[in-house]
Amino acid sequence: MRHVLTLLLLLCSIGARAAAPVVERIDPPFWWAGMKNPRLQLMLYGPRIADAKAQLRAPGVQLIGQRRGDSPNVLFVELQLAPGVKSGRFDIVLSDRAGTVTRHGYELRERRAGSGARSGFSARDVILNLVPDRFANGDPANDDVPGYPDPANRADLGAGRHGGDIAGIVQHLDYIAGLGYTMLWPTPLLENKQPKYSYHGYAITDGYKVDPRFGSNDDYRRLAQAARERGLGVIQDIVLNHIGSGHHWLADLPTKDWLTMDGRYVPTRHARTAVSDPYAAPSDRENFMRGWFIADMPDLNQRQPLLATWLIQNTIWWIEYAELAGVRADTWGYSDRDFLAKWTKAVLAEYPKLNIVGEEWSGNPVVVSYWQRGKKNPDGYVSQLPALMDFPLHYVLRRALASDESWNGGLNELYEGLINDKLYPEPHNMVLFEGNHDVPRLFSVFDEDVALTKMALAYVLTMRGIPQLYYGTEVLMTSPKQRDDGATRQDFPGGWAGDAVNARTGAGLSEAQREVQAFVRTLMNWRKTAGVIHTGKLMHYAPENGTYAFFRYDGSRKVMVVFNKNKTETALDTRRFAEVLTGQVSGSDVISGRRFDLASSVTLPPRSVLVLELR
Repeated sequence: MRHVLTLLLLLCSIGARAAAPVVERIDPPFWWAGMKNPRLQLMLYGPRIADAKAQLRAPGVQLIGQRRGDSPNVLFVELQLAPGVKSGRFDIVLSDRAGTVTRHGYELRERRAGSGARSGFSARDVILNLVPDRFANGDPANDDVPGYPDPANRADLGAGRHGGDIAGIVQHLDYIAGLGYTMLWPTPLLENKQPKYSYHGYAITDGYKVDPRFGSNDDYRRLAQAARERGLGVIQDIVLNHIGSGHHWLADLPTKDWLTMDGRYVPTRHARTAVSDPYAAPSDRENFMRGWFIADMPDLNQRQPLLATWLIQNTIWWIEYAELAGVRADTWGYSDRDFLAKWTKAVLAEYPKLNIVGEEWSGNPVVVSYWQRGKKNPDGYVSQLPALMDFPLHYVLRRALASDESWNGGLNELYEGLINDKLYPEPHNMVLFEGNHDVPRLFSVFDEDVALTKMALAYVLTMRGIPQLYYGTEVLMTSPKQRDDGATRQDFPGGWAGDAVNARTGAGLSEAQREVQAFVRTLMNWRKTAGVIHTGKLMHYAPENGTYAFFRYDGSRKVMVVFNKNKTETALDTRRFAEVLTGQVSGSDVISGRRFDLASSVTLPPRSVLVLELR
């Protein structure tokens, strides 16, 4: 009998040890002392960890609550950090019902001095948008990683991974900075452990991990550091609306309401006007914000407070960890609008000078302007978002230059498009772009017309707002004129060993490619020191006879930008501009260096744009 009792006690002891709480993961993996928000929510993962009791003793750190969700393997722990808390490590002590105790170390790191006061991107910058997988393959060894599906297949233009990575971007930083860019916006670099079509990055499966086929978290930090050394900031593409179907959450949802639509695939109708439309059916509004993009991109329920906090902390973690210069928020209006205001407010509370640009993919300025901070919306919604992608003016620019001149088309449409700035509280904070990873390439839209391409680039780089260009535009990369993501995201020439054409070195480029590349380089490097373009006022004149002129000016400097869409030289009567040309008798073209007399008229070269510094 004694032996049986001894055996039972031994088995109980073994069982108790086996049931000891084990922390397999914590989100966020570490944090920083000195953040403005003293609250920190930790999300602990481990077998049956929800049944554990958490305790800790650390100077300046107080455990103020814990909460289990619906998964037995997730435990939420809330901490209060004292204002003067020091950096360092402390133990989170977990005990189960049998009294078995385990300890898990957690770290508060020291913030970089001045981290919270960092400046974000502004009209002083030019942003480069690139797709990492299609930009440059700097490390072929990480093209395929064990355990990750969707192997590299460069022959598959539409959906295959091509092997581009962080190392490839680093290798091109001198080229990027030399062109005159000051900000870098890669599409998402985080893990997309999806069975196929994972290259684009928008089906994230781990919010705290760079996809190993791009590199590591440390590689991302090194990219940001190397970029700063060259005068480039890094903008991270954040996805708040959805995740990938391969996300570890899907196998074990932290709470039953972690996803919208009760975790069922209900497609969105993309009725983006429904958010602010006074006549929209509430069901359409709900479907837009809570419907799923596709079955492989489950929609997140930002009304779930634990998830909302997770998303806010995740964004702040990346800003602090990677020393980011800004955030681009994907599919902005599809998320819950009250959460969006809360998220933006929380991020800007930590980084008041940071800039955040949201993607509201609509050509309707009423829809886009609804989201910019300072807008007095009739429904009372108060947005906190500083910047928006200027889709309305983007579309107008492309139509205006591609179409024939008429009383309501061509340059006249471009002229009239600027009236929409009355809808934006901060038109200088609109991001104006010639192209991005989702739209057909500029050169192709213009039927491969070099002159129109240069006009569009000059417009974007001298107009009010923050300019953004797409990788390869400077070497006239092409695509179908209709949307074709794979073709629009073709490999950057010279990014792969053995490429016959190399944009970085100039090898194999045509005369037209070299011409536009030089045009972009000259104009963007001039723009770096052209404060009048960054912050100057804008005055424009109604188009006439296929020409259009606008002026950027401040107290000490004036620039005249004038377009001639005609196929012949055109005389422009400059006396019409007397109110802004007062005292200016000539102007030097930024591109060619040629001086033009502006006393009474100027002869414009055919199919041209001039950027004239006035004297």
